[in-house]
Parts: sequence; C-alpha cells; structure tokens
Amino acid sequence: MTPIALQHFIDGEWLRGTGESTVDRNPSRPSDVVAEGRAADAADVDRACVAARAAFDGWRRTPARARGEILVRAAAIVDGRRDEWAQELAREEGKTLEEARAEVLHAANILRFHAQSIEHPSGEVFESPTRGERMLVVRRPVGVIGAITPFNFPISIPAWKIGPALVWGNTVVWKPAESVPVLAMRLAQALEQSGLPRGVLNLVGGGAAVGEAIVSHPEVDAVTFTGSTRVGRSIAASLAARGVPFQGELGGKNAALVLADADMEVAVEQVMTGAFRSAGQKCTATSRVIVHADIADEFLERLAGRIQQVVVGDAQGDGIEVGPVIDARSQSRLMAAIERAQRQGRPGFRAQLPASCASSGGYFVPPAVFEVDPDEPGELWTDELFGPIIAVRRVQTTAAGIELANDSEYGLSTAVFTREIGAALEAVEDIRAGVVHINSASAGADLHVPFGGVKASAFGPKEQGGAARDFFTETATVYMKG
Repeated sequence: MTPIALQHFIDGEWLRGTGESTVDRNPSRPSDVVAEGRAADAADVDRACVAARAAFDGWRRTPARARGEILVRAAAIVDGRRDEWAQELAREEGKTLEEARAEVLHAANILRFHAQSIEHPSGEVFESPTRGERMLVVRRPVGVIGAITPFNFPISIPAWKIGPALVWGNTVVWKPAESVPVLAMRLAQALEQSGLPRGVLNLVGGGAAVGEAIVSHPEVDAVTFTGSTRVGRSIAASLAARGVPFQGELGGKNAALVLADADMEVAVEQVMTGAFRSAGQKCTATSRVIVHADIADEFLERLAGRIQQVVVGDAQGDGIEVGPVIDARSQSRLMAAIERAQRQGRPGFRAQLPASCASSGGYFVPPAVFEVDPDEPGELWTDELFGPIIAVRRVQTTAAGIELANDSEYGLSTAVFTREIGAALEAVEDIRAGVVHINSASAGADLHVPFGGVKASAFGPKEQGGAARDFFTETATVYMKG
C-alpha cells in the first residue's frame, strides 16, 4: 500500500513541511509505512500563528449559528467516513477496529454537541443597586488557541478541544502527536470541506520542537494540552511566566476498588475493560486494583481465567480485543517493567501472545497482573506505565481501600464495585478523583459532562460538556445605564 503523503494545513492551504523527515508506521506491522513526509518547523508554526491571528477578527464576528453549522457539516463528513477512517485509525494508532469505529463516531457526536451549545444562553443579566442601570456578563472568545493533542485518541480528543474553541469564536493552531498524523489530516479536511474560512484552523505536525514553538509564540493567547504530567507542568510553567492561560489534562494512575459485596462477574469484566482496552493506553485506564481480602482469591482466580481468553493481535483483525502499543520504545519500557516484576518474585499472571504477534514484529505487550508487596509496592503501583499492566493490593476494610485509592500523586478516575449504597456514597465523598465510576470501568468519558482530574492529573479548567466554554471564552461585566 502506497504511504500517504504527510501535509500541514496553514492559512487554508495544504503544504509540505520544511522540517525533518518523518515516517508513520503501523504498530501492528512496523514494516507497513502508513505515511511519510516532513514535519513542520518553527517557520511553519510562525506562519500558522500569524494566519490564525489574521483570521480571528472575522471569525469572532461570524454569527455563532453560522460557526455551529460548519461543525454540523463536519460531523456529517466524519460520520460518513466512519468505516474508512476507522481502518486508518487502527492501522496508524493500533486501536482495535471496534474501538476505532466507536472513536470516529464519538468525534462526530462531539462536534454536533458543541455546535448546539451556542443555542444555549451565553451571558447573564444582574440587577444593579443603581437606578436605571443593568449589569450584563457577556462572553467573548479568547483569541488564538494552541492545541496540543496525544496519540491515544487521535480524532476524538482533538474534536473536544477544537470543536468548542471554534464554535465560541477562537482560531486554532493545532499540533497532533507525531505518531498519528493521518487522522489529524482527516479531521482538518472535514472542517475545511465544511466551509471553515482560511486561517481559522491551522494544522502543524511534528515532534516536541513544534509544540514548543506554539507554546512560546507571542500570537498564542491560550494553550490546551493533553499529555504527561511532566510535559504539562513544563508547559504550564513556561506559559505562567507570560501570563498565558493553560488547560492541561495530564496523567493518571487509576484505581478500581472491589469491595466484599461486589458483583464478581461485573467487577472482573469491568476491570478487564478498564485496564486492557486500547492496550491500557488511556489516561483513565485501570492500573491499580484494590480488592477486599475476603474475596481477593476468588477475584484473582476469575481475573486470571479471563485474561487467558484475551485475544491479542493485529488491530485491523476481526475479533481482536487488545492491539499493540504505539511504538517500540513503549513496548520496550513496558516489557522491562514486567520482567522486573517477575525477577522480584511478584505473584501474577499474564496473557499469552499468539505466534502471529511475534512474526509480525509488532509492538505487542501481553496484558499482565501482579500482586505487589504492600511494604514495597514499587513502580507498578506508583508510576503511570501507560500499558496493559495491573498492580493488585488487598485490604481489610472499605476505609482502607479508599485510603489506598487516594495513595497516588494523581487523581483522575476511580472505579468502585459494590452493591451497598452506603459504601458507594462514602466512596464518592472521600475519593479524591475528578471522575468516579460506581460499578463500571474507570476508563471512559461522556461528551456532555465535565471531564478532568485533581492533583497531578489536571491543570486549569475541565474539558467537555458545558465546562468547555469556561476555557475558550473570557467574561466581561458590562454596566448599562440609560
């Protein structure tokens, strides 16, 4: 199959980059080159930012409904290309076809949701203590938004940043992860074909240097980022020095708390889903399991049986449950963590990789579960490994389980399995996480409710739902007197 030619979208034109050569490979079969071309460089980023600034005034003055209609048309294009783009997503990123189709559909729905959001009230009227006066609070777009998105949701995360940014009147300079340029091009094409004016959205692909150029550019008024806590904090520090707003959805080390009265079948299946879908490469993925001692043996026995049934393989294959991780570096890092756990004598079990995984040279990692020493839990318990690995600990009480769930620098998502309403309410009250699931997997985010974490998992306003407006607009209080 002929590789796709990588291009960047700057000021309404599709252009070749002027930076370093880059190759996009299929993580299921690295010999398969998906796309190739040149990355953007600092000059490309500068042109994109200047174009976004030039387009801003006209775009912010465009009626909000007209802006929303562009998103509706783009959603229809995304939806109509769902099967084709799902194949490209699975080939490029390694997500299974089932998940890839769901993600493309989710991206279309995100665009529709934000298109409709402009039909809701966008300001408020307050009474004034002064006769003949009214006080208004109005919302205005921020300006030029720098958007930096990760590899693991190559079309839905960009949609939930770019959609609200555009509909509220901002222009955007967007850098996707270097490993997923094709789906980024597809989303930009959908918006272009829907009538987006030139310069309103600019796509510049490449590595860290491209992101740094966006963050440091004087025309950028705010930055929204999804990625690691380390990188996010570095960006936040850089922007704070210039007083530029930052929204960061960062790392996670998410726990599933399985209490003594849990529905065992539900708990096992939902832990599997939370931990191993997308090969564990979700910021909301389950990577720690805290299980009540009374049911721990049975739970682990059932989990071991289920993990042996997991179908690992080429992401484009039918019936595959777990595809590869994104690249050789991730595979090497994760396999090293598994091997260290085995050398340390951690009790555990792992899935078997079929021979086809080895012969393809793909970046496959077997889903694995290890019970860790409570006195020395180590990296499996503390570090965001970003792969299909679970660390397990036992507790004697619900309170001890909640304490362990909070035993992390992160606070993104937690799942609690119980049939006791009191225990569920206690968990909701006491667990320090931005998202709490009761009897469902830790992974997952609906488009119409706020999403984001606490502690080291987030920086700035939350994303999605009505909360999206808070970052992409600024308020002005207006005193009106006749």
